[in-house]
Amino acid sequence: MKKTVRDIDVKGKKVLVRCDFNVPLKDGVITDDIRIVSALPTIRYLMDGGAKVILMSHLGRPDGEPKKEFSLAPVAKRLSQLLGREVMFVSSDRVVDEKVKKTASKLKDGQVMLLENVRFRKEETKNDKDFAKELAGLGDVFVNDAFGTAHRAHASTAGVAEYLPAVSGFLIEKEVEFLGNAVENPKRPFVAIMGGAKVGDKIPVIKNLLKKVDTLIIGGGMAYTFFRSQGLEIGTSILDKENVQLAKDLLKEAEKSGVKMLLPIDCVCGKEFSNDTEFGVYPFDGIPADMMGLDIGPATAELYRKAVSDAATVVWNGPMGVFEMPNFASGTRAVAEALAGSSGVTIIGGGDSAAAVEQFGLADKMTHISTGGGASLEFLEGKVLPGIAVLEDK
Repeated sequence: MKKTVRDIDVKGKKVLVRCDFNVPLKDGVITDDIRIVSALPTIRYLMDGGAKVILMSHLGRPDGEPKKEFSLAPVAKRLSQLLGREVMFVSSDRVVDEKVKKTASKLKDGQVMLLENVRFRKEETKNDKDFAKELAGLGDVFVNDAFGTAHRAHASTAGVAEYLPAVSGFLIEKEVEFLGNAVENPKRPFVAIMGGAKVGDKIPVIKNLLKKVDTLIIGGGMAYTFFRSQGLEIGTSILDKENVQLAKDLLKEAEKSGVKMLLPIDCVCGKEFSNDTEFGVYPFDGIPADMMGLDIGPATAELYRKAVSDAATVVWNGPMGVFEMPNFASGTRAVAEALAGSSGVTIIGGGDSAAAVEQFGLADKMTHISTGGGASLEFLEGKVLPGIAVLEDK
């Protein structure tokens, strides 16, 4: 177990907090503030505890250069609204300069400031010691609450922990609790649902989960690579050529482990990758040569719903089809609704699955939605995340 903000005295201390404010922006306006909202419990706890709070985050990929479109200024504005208190924002191309240091040193207990995008400095992603030391020089304690970047060993996620006492915020605590329990100590039956396009992206996760789950459900674009591994016609569907043999091996491994592995039994196929294309429902072994699979079919949706209905723990990562297109969203919606109606623990592994449950208005029906797609995948692989490994143990 890692120490959290509850395990330290923060009164009067300058607390440097790494958040994940990597939010989508359109014309300088935040279009989804879920990542900001997720950080509020930690920030409020520190404010109420009399800490001087110094927040830092990245936004987008400015490639180590100061770029106005990637400034955190809109985040400071939104945070101020949510907290009902001004969040001081000191814009600096260097992230840390004399003005920033001066503002940090004059903070009063309960006040909050936000640094500029840490990726304005190329040293950030290189986990440069000098930059980590510059950041650490602003605070007395380091709190990592950025689960979305915990799988990256960067200066602001891991490097600063070499120079300051380091603990987790409430968001990382919650992520580790839910994902950790799901993988290491799940209530059974334990069902994992893997979707998305490429088998290659999920192989390490599938391999790790095969040792732990009772049922593994496969959907999305990767299903067609599994079909091809069985010698089936997949038409013009997406194919992860390099991993056809691996898909075959995974099916054998599942059988050997006594894990029930479910593949689609019917698919919604279209002539083209477009919402307006001609489409129809076909059995998994009857996909026309000139069509592509774009969603799971209704019989598969029902099969997957039944598999989820009596599960005590469900982890879902990756959509069942091209849910962004209304004609091919039914399968992903059906799985989301099955999880929403489940009495078990339901964990959504970030990324597209999180976007889907938000889109369908079912987010509040899930037990936990991870804020980090890549980080949650690596966690489910059983990997040690650098941004968590550096935190002090209880």
